[in-house]
Amino acid sequence: MSVVSMIDHSLLLPTQTEEDLHAACSMCRELGVASICVKPAMLLLAAELLQGSQVAPSTVIGFPHGGTTTKCKVFETELACEHGAREVDMVVSLGHVLAEDWVYVGEEIRQVVEAASSGGAITKVIFENGLLPDDSLKIRLCELSEAAGAAFVKTSTGHGYVKDASGALQVTGATEYDVRLMREHTSDRVQVKAAGGIRTYADALRFAALGVTRFGTSSTEAIAAGEAAANPTPIG
Repeated sequence: MSVVSMIDHSLLLPTQTEEDLHAACSMCRELGVASICVKPAMLLLAAELLQGSQVAPSTVIGFPHGGTTTKCKVFETELACEHGAREVDMVVSLGHVLAEDWVYVGEEIRQVVEAASSGGAITKVIFENGLLPDDSLKIRLCELSEAAGAAFVKTSTGHGYVKDASGALQVTGATEYDVRLMREHTSDRVQVKAAGGIRTYADALRFAALGVTRFGTSSTEAIAAGEAAANPTPIG
């Protein structure tokens, strides 16, 4: 399978405009990515621009920090489906995860999955692994996501930050360690999406070898160029 066909192209920066969306949808159609993940306010237009293509319109729920209420996340999901989303990427409530309030976390995932499914969409559950200090939290999220019927577990938003030793903020993202952990603690019914820091064809191949079947990235054109260079079309 082409790596490009496994990409969820990200268009989530607050400064990106409708002009950017037009260009991105055109590029995604041409390259044949899996989906384009856009800000909720851009979803209606994205769905219109992608009509007739195999590229799925997708959006984010509770993004980027997961701090909205369950009711808000469910409403966001229902509205997203009305606006044409075929996939939604939801951020878990990190505070409840860190408090190990698994009843709250599990019920929230279940309600979002149910709302998405009712609207004809699949759900990817974003853990934000870089902000979770203990593997046991990630493992429990894998278990709850699968029990709720999520289609994917996802490493990160690409918008999570931690302070380094100097106090500077560093963005967190996908790691090979976390992908292995997530693949080990989900069955074949659940796929793994890696996001955050995947910028080259080599990055994508490395994660695909670990069982990743979707990549969240804004470096789609660079990855596509790398794949084309590595697999030139035979002449004649």
